[in-house]
Amino acid sequence: MISAADLPDMIPVFPLPGALMLPRARLPLHIFEPRYLAMIEDCLKTKHRLIGMIQPRETPAGEKRLQAIGCAGRLTGFSETEDGRYMITLSGISRYRVRDEVQGFTPYRRCLVDWAPFARDLGPVEDDPGFRRGEFMALLGRYFVKMNLSTDWDSLKEAEPELLINSLSMLCPFTPEDKQALLEAPTLDTRRETLVTLIEFALRGGSDEETLQ
Repeated sequence: MISAADLPDMIPVFPLPGALMLPRARLPLHIFEPRYLAMIEDCLKTKHRLIGMIQPRETPAGEKRLQAIGCAGRLTGFSETEDGRYMITLSGISRYRVRDEVQGFTPYRRCLVDWAPFARDLGPVEDDPGFRRGEFMALLGRYFVKMNLSTDWDSLKEAEPELLINSLSMLCPFTPEDKQALLEAPTLDTRRETLVTLIEFALRGGSDEETLQ
């Protein structure tokens, strides 16, 4: 386990559109760009082995910026292919707010970050007292049919609310902006409400339809 005292002030960041990392969830990644291969090699030399996933954004002037909030994962799985690519797994630790981007000599980007606003991410698994599994699963079933998605329904039916909501937030084909909204949801119940809204929007296709409360 990582405590607040173990979290570094500066971390490498991996701007990847549409890739969402959440606390206590796992994100597999395929690394092949030279700058990110270097990032993984440097990360493995650190005690914390943290990488900050973050959504890139582009200003109207075309300037490449980063979103204000990302989520860091600990590198917990690593394998190398014969042609030098890395297959890694990040285990979500905590969200962070970007304080400033560090200018330096690494080929990858690094940021000074503030962990304090997300202290609860280091705590126990969150519960969602308002979660109504039956209604949620029925809605999800219609969404998966519409989007031509498949899944292990038995596993979903048995998953704890946090694992279920966070896994779907990470895996469903939402826009980067929608993924950012899911990331920034302050609690599990607000993330579930955001997820339901996004699913209902996809199902409505712009028409008025009764929504799941």
